Amino acid sequence: MKGTHKYYKWEVLGLLWMAYLLNQADRQVFNTVLPAIRDSLNLTDTSVGLIATVFNLCYAFMVPLGGMAGDRLSRKWVTTIAILFWSVATMFTGLATGVVMLILMRSVATGGGEAFFGPANYSLLGQYHTDTRARAMSIHQTSYYVGVILAGWLAGYIADKLGWQYSFIIFGAAGIIWGIVMAFRLKDKEDADAPRNDEKKPGIFDGFKTVFTTPTALVLTIGFSGFIFVITGYMTWVPAFLQEEFGQTQAAAGFNSMFWTYLAAFAGVLLAGTLSDKFAVRDRKVRMVIQGVGLILGAAFLFFVGSNMTLWLIYLCFAGWGFFRAFFDANIYTVLYDVTPARLHASCSSALITTGFAVGALAPVILGAMKDSMGSLSATFPVLGAVWIVCGILMLIVSRTHYQKDYDKINR
Repeated sequence: MKGTHKYYKWEVLGLLWMAYLLNQADRQVFNTVLPAIRDSLNLTDTSVGLIATVFNLCYAFMVPLGGMAGDRLSRKWVTTIAILFWSVATMFTGLATGVVMLILMRSVATGGGEAFFGPANYSLLGQYHTDTRARAMSIHQTSYYVGVILAGWLAGYIADKLGWQYSFIIFGAAGIIWGIVMAFRLKDKEDADAPRNDEKKPGIFDGFKTVFTTPTALVLTIGFSGFIFVITGYMTWVPAFLQEEFGQTQAAAGFNSMFWTYLAAFAGVLLAGTLSDKFAVRDRKVRMVIQGVGLILGAAFLFFVGSNMTLWLIYLCFAGWGFFRAFFDANIYTVLYDVTPARLHASCSSALITTGFAVGALAPVILGAMKDSMGSLSATFPVLGAVWIVCGILMLIVSRTHYQKDYDKINR
């Protein structure tokens, strides 16, 4: 069975939507209970930042293998086995008693398992959705926002009531259950652009070669790297910022750090996806223009977060940042797939993700070290804003000079 019914592509979206929700919720659990882990295990801010950094590095360097697997093997089984693997590792994270076990379970096992999910997940969704790709990708991205809001509140609540260990155990168990559902319901789709048996199958570096020699894809990757750097730093340390600066509980800080941001992002990504599909019919480069504008406008709000503001004004900045960051989110893989060959979509996705998360991995430990030296996170937010402004300007330039050329080269 290949799932060719005209409505099945929306079921695929639903299955992958929930899987991605659990993927992002799993990551946010650690960020939400980070202060509790630090205090109960007597760790420093730099050392807990290092755990997040090692996670992102393991994730980044394993993604090329995930991309190659997504282009060579069954994308259904790559995504399904990935969610089962990282969910088991998440449960074992709750049993950690020191930094070494946290790194092994959280950073190595969980990060490695998630690395196989992303490329196959996006590629499978892109196979089922062609004319509705940006819209489907936008809806899919809302699971990210729901996941971090849910985990931000629920993981903190569980930690307050039962202890931080149970946050990992419960979310890991949920992932295992959904992995079983996917094993029965998710189906592969035949791809007319996939390599035949007598053709050379994609190698581990083919995606990197394509991305780094295609100007639009290369600049998208640079923008994505800055995007992930800022988001990783934000999501790792903002819950701690609210706890330490405003005395919020784990549950309150986990909820407020994510709710205002991703409620606005939910609206932003649906708007950006709809506008992207509508206007790209006449001018495809509008997708990248939307991304660049989103980064620049989103950056403006980061310059105010660390200033001496009331809590509600900080929440407003969270929302503004989240709304405009969604403009970038909505078009990441749509832009990438516009300018790269279909048979290499998983491999090109892995090149994008690897580069982005290798750069983004530096954010938690850099911000943790800055916090240790300065005693506050406030000074780091303008730095994050400057990163986005540079990336946004670069993307606007390349959207005008190379996007259509790169698209025509693939689709002529």
